Amino acid sequence: MKHPHLLLLLGGLLLATAARSADPVRYVDAATLTVIGKALPTEQPYNRIDTTRFRVPAKTPGYCYHPTGLAVVFRTDSRTIRARWETSGKNPSDNMAAVAQKGLDLYIRSNGEWVFAGVGRPKINGKNDLHDAAIISNMAEGEKECLLYLPLYDQLKKLEIGVDEKSVITPMENPFRHKIVVHGSSITHGIAAGRAGMAYSSRLGRDTGLYCINLGFSGQCTMQPEFASYLSRVEADAFVFDCFSNPSAEVINERFDAFVDTIRRTHPTTPLIFLQTIRRETRNFSTRIEKFEREKQAAAEAQVRDRMKTDKNIYFVDPGDLLGSDHIATADGTHPTDLGFTYMLDRIEPQIRKILGKYGIR
Repeated sequence: MKHPHLLLLLGGLLLATAARSADPVRYVDAATLTVIGKALPTEQPYNRIDTTRFRVPAKTPGYCYHPTGLAVVFRTDSRTIRARWETSGKNPSDNMAAVAQKGLDLYIRSNGEWVFAGVGRPKINGKNDLHDAAIISNMAEGEKECLLYLPLYDQLKKLEIGVDEKSVITPMENPFRHKIVVHGSSITHGIAAGRAGMAYSSRLGRDTGLYCINLGFSGQCTMQPEFASYLSRVEADAFVFDCFSNPSAEVINERFDAFVDTIRRTHPTTPLIFLQTIRRETRNFSTRIEKFEREKQAAAEAQVRDRMKTDKNIYFVDPGDLLGSDHIATADGTHPTDLGFTYMLDRIEPQIRKILGKYGIR
């Protein structure tokens, strides 16, 4: 044998690797930690709206069960973080990454900032939606503050977080301040975001430290009275609305005042910030879509500005082309990718910060 020492070295490395991969892990029910991101409490730990208590529009109950924008926050001194979770078996979306639709997205606080740490990759080729994944391993020793975002576009039935057997994992207080409710369309829902924590409301929260609640409902945000009634019951320091992306100009003109009136009954002076909808790339060559979108945007601006004449706490944010002019910021002409959300936040975040600052929301 020419290289016995080399063989011994390789054998030792293999044994060490096997030992590390077999390090004992213990799992805790994530619901026993701190779950943040809900506008109001729900009986089921990972639902956004309790549909047994609140009436919602006919096509939206399934979206209420998506844990969009929800996150688990905890402290641990573990060097490894794993997860086991179950989703509903919803078919893959044609404009979403599986890791955003069904996966987990972990951030760890470092020098006061939330820094990406890893993802829980879902299994997408099995007969069920039972997932088991290592999110991060081989971390340095010491306590970490963790923020784990939940799937954007599927129901989460259960979640367990795995840590080193002898480590400590404890609930953490909500690290965000104030309460900003963001209600909107699939754009707010985060369709086409790259990961679960990349929807613009979550990024806005990490950027500002503000507690941003995601009440995005894909294709279903048309200022329905049921949503207005629900929002009127939510205690919030401010509301941000992406409510002009789904309805037609006719629906905007028909529903806007009643929508605001309902919210104003319980929030007479709370700032209401309305975002102009994005300029869809689908209108570039379609004369029909161009006409529909142009009329919709005009109706939105007219309605909000008219209401602003008598309500000093309503705002219209229209920074121009939200998604830039390079035609590379959407997955399908409508839904912003991570790049699209970056362009969007570059334009709206300074204005939102300025408005909220008037009310001491910083």
